[in-house]
Amino acid sequence: MGESMTMQKGTNVPVPAGTVRVELGWRAAPGAPDVDASALLLVAGKVRSDADFVFYNQPAHSSGAVRHEGKATADGRITDTLVVDFARVEPAIERVVVAASSDGGSFGRVSGLYVRITDAAGGAELARFDSSDATVETAFILGELYRRQGAWKFRAVGQGYSTGLEGLATDFGISVDEPQQAAPSPQAPPAPPQNRPAAAPAAPAPAAPAPPAPAAPPAPTATPPVRLTKITLTKSAPAVSLAKQGGTSGALRVNLNWEVRKQFKGWGAKLGRAVAMHADLDLDLCALYELADGRKGVVQSLGNAFGSLNQPPYIHLDGDDRTGAMSSGENMTLNLDRKNELRRVLIFVTIYEGARSFADLHATVTLQPQNGAAIDFSLDECTVPSTVCALALITNNGGDLTVQREARYLVPDRGVSPQRTIDAAYGWGMNWTPGRK
Repeated sequence: MGESMTMQKGTNVPVPAGTVRVELGWRAAPGAPDVDASALLLVAGKVRSDADFVFYNQPAHSSGAVRHEGKATADGRITDTLVVDFARVEPAIERVVVAASSDGGSFGRVSGLYVRITDAAGGAELARFDSSDATVETAFILGELYRRQGAWKFRAVGQGYSTGLEGLATDFGISVDEPQQAAPSPQAPPAPPQNRPAAAPAAPAPAAPAPPAPAAPPAPTATPPVRLTKITLTKSAPAVSLAKQGGTSGALRVNLNWEVRKQFKGWGAKLGRAVAMHADLDLDLCALYELADGRKGVVQSLGNAFGSLNQPPYIHLDGDDRTGAMSSGENMTLNLDRKNELRRVLIFVTIYEGARSFADLHATVTLQPQNGAAIDFSLDECTVPSTVCALALITNNGGDLTVQREARYLVPDRGVSPQRTIDAAYGWGMNWTPGRK
C-alpha cells in the first residue's frame, strides 16, 4: 500500500479514474456538530439552476453524474460520501465544488476533518486534504474537481463561511427557502428606492391595438427553492407530514444504519477481534403494509418477500445487508406515486442473528423523499431483551402520508416470533407461518 498524500491549500493533483468516491470524514465526539457533504456543479462559477446542488435533501443530480450516498460510522469516525461519475458530467459543467456544512455548532468543534478522493473501482486513494485551522466557520469549500485539457483534477481549497450552508449555497446562485428564518439574508438587502422602476408616463393611445405578446415559455427552473431544513423526529415532536415537506411523489428511501457500542473487555481491545465477534450480526429491515383495498402483507428478506415498487404493495426491500454502518445499511423504498393505494405501513427491524437484544447497538433511521426534506431519528437506548423494534408508522390521511416515529422496543413471549409480536402490538391481524432466508 502506498503512502497517503496530504495536500496543501491551493495545490492540485490529477484524478485518473472514471468514477470517484468523495469521502468527508471526521472523528465522532460527544457534543460535536453533525457534518454534511454537498456538491455544486458550476458553469462560469455559478449553478445553472437549483438542480445543480446535490446534498442531503436533493441526493442525486438529474444527469446521474453526482449522487449523495450518505453517512456511515466505523472505528470512531463518521463519513459522508458523494460519488462522481465523470462520464456523466455534462460538457457545460466546468467544476464540481465539494463542500461541508456543520449542523449544531461551528467547525472549530469538529476534529479530524478531511476530504479524500478514491477510485470507486479499486478503492485507491487519489487525493486527500486535511482541514485543521477551522474556528467559527459553519461551512467549508474543501476542494473542487475541475476539467483541464480533457482530464479531471482535484484542487484543495479550504475556504470557510460563517453563514452556513445557506450562505455558501446562495453564493453560487442557489435560491434557498428557509421559512423559519425571519431575518432577511444579508446578501439580499432591499433595493434602494432609486433602483425601483419609476411609474411610466402616460403614453398616447396607439393607432391600432398591439398584437398580443406571445406567451412566454415556462422557465426551466420554475421549481420551488431548495429546502435546507432537516427534520429530526423526537419524543416531543414525533410526527411530520410528507406533503408539507414536499415529499408527495417519486421514491421514499428508508435507511437503517447501525454501529456496535459494546465494550469488548477481556477480548484484547483490537478492532479486528471486535469486528469478527459481530461479523454475524444480522438486522432485518421489514414492513407490515395494509393497502387501500384491505389487502395486508409483509415485506422482509425472510421467505424472499422483497416486495415490488411498481405493483402492489409498492414497497421494495433493496436486499439484505449484514454489515450495518460498514456500508449503507438496510434500505427499503416506497413508491409515493402510488401513495393513494397505501393505507398504512409499519417499518420495523428484527434481529435475525448475532445478538440477543438491541442493547449496545446504536441505530439511526433516515427517510429520504426524492423531493423534500430528509426525516431522521435515532433509537433510544435499549434496556429490555428486545429482538424486534417498531421504527416508524406511515399513515395515509386523505392522500397525505404522515410519518410517526415509533422507536418502540418489543419483547416477544417465549416461542413467539418477532413478526407475530409486532403484529399483535399494532393489531395488523395476519396469519404467520415459519420462514427462513
